[in-house]
Amino acid sequence: MAKQIFKRPEALTEHIFHYCPGCGHSIIHRLIAEVIDELGIREKTVGVPPAGCAVLAYNYLDVDMGEAPHGRAMAVATGIKRARPHLVVFTYQGDGDIAAIGTAESVHAANRGERLTAIFVNNGVYGMTGGQMAPTTLVGQTTTTTPGGRLPLRDGFPLDLSQMLAVAAGSVYIERTSVTSPKHVLKTKKAIKKAFQMQMDDLGFALVEILSQCPTNWKLSPIEACRRVEDEVMKSYPLGVIKDTTQTSN
Repeated sequence: MAKQIFKRPEALTEHIFHYCPGCGHSIIHRLIAEVIDELGIREKTVGVPPAGCAVLAYNYLDVDMGEAPHGRAMAVATGIKRARPHLVVFTYQGDGDIAAIGTAESVHAANRGERLTAIFVNNGVYGMTGGQMAPTTLVGQTTTTTPGGRLPLRDGFPLDLSQMLAVAAGSVYIERTSVTSPKHVLKTKKAIKKAFQMQMDDLGFALVEILSQCPTNWKLSPIEACRRVEDEVMKSYPLGVIKDTTQTSN
């Protein structure tokens, strides 16, 4: 009898993803489901997706979900975690949500050291609403609201939220990864698992920023979009561990 080495995670439903071809959200959903299964926490996990491309995440992840208004995922997640400390609570947020309308919630949740796991999907645009400029849009990048490219004098500079949150005393683990290649996908899964474990160990606030391709709004093929992340986006948002309080320096 052949040995089965690959199957759908139990924490992932059989619904067909609605995401655009080449989008990174579907990959990230599967990774979260795999981690939840491996940690054996499906019955006590609660996800909080707010407005954005992943607003329908409750269709795909077979765990309890609590929807949040745009930008308020950290606040909703904080309430759930404090009311039910035994639960494993995570937010799933895009760059327009976590780094724009939700900036205050993000900064203060990290500063308070809320026992939360934040999944931050950074594709550099407002994906669901038409591809407008987001806080993470690169300088010179064309969007529907910056047809001539983002200009620092007019639009400001790209916001590195992960570096900002690393300064907060309550954050314990922050890492930036991507899903543009099998190698990066495996590293992303490892980071997500560690972020969940940080919460389960009651250590503090943990966040994984994932650079994701957005072929539709970037007007590129999926392959070209992955190349853009690796050739351009990673220069402004380099991959790696930004903060890990469990690692001691020599």
